[in-house]
Amino acid sequence: MQYENNELLGRAKEFIDLMKDSGLGYFRIKNDKFEIELGEKHPHFAPPPPFMQPCQSSETAPAAPAKSCSDEKTGQVMTSPIVGTFYAAPSPEKPPYVQVGKEVHKGDVLFIIESMKLMNEVTSEYDGVVAEIMVEDGETVEFGEPIMRIE
Repeated sequence: MQYENNELLGRAKEFIDLMKDSGLGYFRIKNDKFEIELGEKHPHFAPPPPFMQPCQSSETAPAAPAKSCSDEKTGQVMTSPIVGTFYAAPSPEKPPYVQVGKEVHKGDVLFIIESMKLMNEVTSEYDGVVAEIMVEDGETVEFGEPIMRIE
């Protein structure tokens, strides 16, 4: 048992070094014997503000119908925590974690961002209903890019 604990500690140190080298702020790995979650208590960045579509007026877009502020998109936007590839499902054979109209709760897995061959599950920070998914499965995303809106 002591050997397994030392081995686990050594692996955890490797993951911490990997996080530092790659700039990741959160990392989670799980197998049948253990689960490791690593993250920063105080991230070095502030989360981006919620994504809001600006209102259009007839002066700025004469060909398009005027859009009132009551038509603004509401809710909270989940953004990409890192640069990587967006995946809506845990594997190509499985259904997506969420779809538009699905109710989600804080802590539910919403999607995966693959970065440096690591699959990073992104969990909901909010309770609500998925109102919009803004990127396609397999699309490359940037840090802070809006991924989905939850109302």
